[in-house]
This record gives sequence, C-alpha cells and structure tokens, in this order.
Amino acid sequence: MQHYFLREDLADAWGEGGLFERVRTLEGEVFRDVANRRTLRFEVAGRAYFAKIHDGPGWGEIFKNLLTLRVPVLGARNEYDTCLHLAAKGVRAPTVAAFGERGRNPARRQSFVICDALEGFESLEDVTKAWEASPPDPIVERQLVMAVARFARAMHAAGVVHRDFYICHLLLNRRAFAEGKVQLAVIDLHRAQIHPVIPRRWLRRDLAALLYSVLDLPLSRSAWLRFVRVYRDRPLQQVFADEGRFWRGVYGRALTLYRKGQEKGLVQGRFQS
Repeated sequence: MQHYFLREDLADAWGEGGLFERVRTLEGEVFRDVANRRTLRFEVAGRAYFAKIHDGPGWGEIFKNLLTLRVPVLGARNEYDTCLHLAAKGVRAPTVAAFGERGRNPARRQSFVICDALEGFESLEDVTKAWEASPPDPIVERQLVMAVARFARAMHAAGVVHRDFYICHLLLNRRAFAEGKVQLAVIDLHRAQIHPVIPRRWLRRDLAALLYSVLDLPLSRSAWLRFVRVYRDRPLQQVFADEGRFWRGVYGRALTLYRKGQEKGLVQGRFQS
C-alpha cells in the first residue's frame, strides 16, 4: 500500500521518482529527532518547508496507548488530514506541500507530511517570555487573549481537538501584530482528531491545557473571564449559569496539570491558586 501527494513546486524540483527515499534523506535544521519521528526545516529553490517523517510506532507503543485508553498516533496522516480540514474551514494552519505513506502494517508504516514554513510567525510562548520582566500593556494583553479565544472557538467549531493545545503551538504573525492586527496559526497537529461534534471531555482537555500553559504569565485576573466570554460568545453570567460545572472542570484540570508540571520542573511555580 502506498499513497502520496506532491505539490507542483516540489514535483518540479524533485521529480516524482524515489520520493520516500528523498524525504528520508532530507537535511536541514532538526527540531525533533526521537525514536519514530523526525521534524526538520529545509529549503528547496529558496522556499522554506517543514517535514515530519514518521516510522511506525511499533506494536508496543500501540498497545501501551490502547491499554491507557489513548488513541495511538500511527503516522503523518493525522496532521495531513487536519491541516487540509482546517484550511477548508478558514482556520490558519500549515499549508500541505506533500504527503506520503506506505505499508499495511500500522506498527511499521512509514509516512511523512511536508508543509510550507510559516515565515514571520513566532510561538506565543516565545512572544510572552519577556512578560515576566516587563508585563504587557493591558491593551496588548486584552487583544491577544481575545484573539486566542476566537481562534480556539473557530478551531473547535471546525470539529478539531488538538490534544496538545499549549501556547507553544499557537503562532503569532509578528509583522501583522506590529501593524495592530493579530493573526494566529496552529501547528503540531499530529495528535489532533476531527469530530462531527467534539465530546465535552476533549474540549475540557484542550482548554485546560491552554490555561495550564499560561498560568505562570502575569495576566490580569480578568483575562481568564474575558477568554471564556469571547470563546463562548455569550455574556459571562449566561455562560456560567449554563456551563458552570464544565468551566470548573477546565480550571480544576489545569491546576492538576500545573501541579504535575511543578513535580517535573516544567513550570516556574509562580502561580498561586
């Protein structure tokens, strides 16, 4: 079994023969290199791309996920499908330039996805690093919080749950921001799922992950409430009257993640619940 898609720009540069072999020998700036997945940035004819190259996860990893009631990631197809789906829904994500998979055995299937690099974008994690020493202007804070809430609402309305929805996976267009506009994009969609209607437990997990990832930031007390209001696009009184239990669950899960992060040294420990 073999499937592939190759956009015209790469087809012109590479031809169509030996595609898998060419992708597996790509060289560039490596961002991740673990047992079964490699991520790198490379250039062809002056144009920048990101490649995610997967080898099968192995039966051990598949069974470990199934035993813990997790959906195993079998390759690059999740990211490929989700990027195309979000693009069709008008939600900014990396644009796919190539995709391929081969092999019937899910534990050993080889696959890859290549997307255009989001040039001029920077992760919100990096954007907000300076906030500890120099808290943001309240107008800037409000602008970003509302933009993130609208983006999360649009992604979830499109039926996509990220499953790693931290601010490091949300990118900001720096040039547009300097001109007073907020343009966001979402990346690292290899664990994402597409649902006709997202189960509430998955919404809760996505939103809790997002909240957890900003708890160390010097955000105002009203930032979270503003996020909830914009995300639901309804008055807060109505949101909490209808969904108080859901949002308490989001907050409680975020605190649980934060405590685990403290134990592992992943957070700075500035947040006091």
